[in-house]
Amino acid sequence: MVVGDIVVRKSYDKDVSFKVIDIKEVDGKVTFILKGLNIRIIADAESDDLEKVSEDYSGEQDKILNSRVNKAIKTAISTRDIYNRKGATKASNKVSKVSKNEEKEELFFGRPGKILHVDGDKEYMDTCLKVYKQLSLDAVGVALPEEEQPKKIVDLVKEIKPDIVVLTGHDGVLRGTRDYLDLNNYRNSLFYRDAVKALRDYNSSYDELIIFAGACQSCYESMLDAGANFASSPSRVLIHCLDPVFVCEKIAYTRINEIASIKEVIDNTITGIKGVGGLQTRGKYREGYPKSPYVL
Repeated sequence: MVVGDIVVRKSYDKDVSFKVIDIKEVDGKVTFILKGLNIRIIADAESDDLEKVSEDYSGEQDKILNSRVNKAIKTAISTRDIYNRKGATKASNKVSKVSKNEEKEELFFGRPGKILHVDGDKEYMDTCLKVYKQLSLDAVGVALPEEEQPKKIVDLVKEIKPDIVVLTGHDGVLRGTRDYLDLNNYRNSLFYRDAVKALRDYNSSYDELIIFAGACQSCYESMLDAGANFASSPSRVLIHCLDPVFVCEKIAYTRINEIASIKEVIDNTITGIKGVGGLQTRGKYREGYPKSPYVL
């Protein structure tokens, strides 16, 4: 096996697919460093525990996750369509009765919130950008190592001017940890926390700048205390690489005069309540009227 191969672990019943990202040899012992294709996890294994598979291989856990992703995309789009139709009908009833011919729902349009997605892993970021596109979201992706995020995030926000910021990548609780509130016991939670702090020093409003922070097993409480609207991971579980995307979708398409249901936001993720949590947050969707006749 070489770097770039897709493999599964026999000891875990070949349930999750990984990519080999590095090979290390210590004291004559070869260890393969693995990255989950769908779950934000870095793992290691010896060669006799690994089996090479094709790129389209799906283990049992992979199949479950893929099914949840497809369902979440369909649910998000269908729920949004119903929500927008109801909103357009209510809005049309409030429009001046001067010209009844112009009071058609088709004349209403909307703009969802703009997203800046900063990811410590370029491959995960690219996967997220594809789904943002499927969900008709305006998203800009920047691959940036976790340790660089606190230093550069404010300049990126000033340049891109997003409504919603995602700070994610890799993380994990160190082996033998007992104190789950000590940031020294995490791989990258400190960097996410500091990046959130930098953003809140720049813009303290939870309504103006929405922040999602964290990755697998991140120190959830620390992210929220620093000023994040949403974070991972309440139960210190592994999260799916698309969890931040579905949080963003719900906020970006909730109207600016409404508070997004926290339960609906979390229910719309792949990992659910164990992986993602947050605070009451105002939506970023703005309706417009009338729609230009020159725009398709």
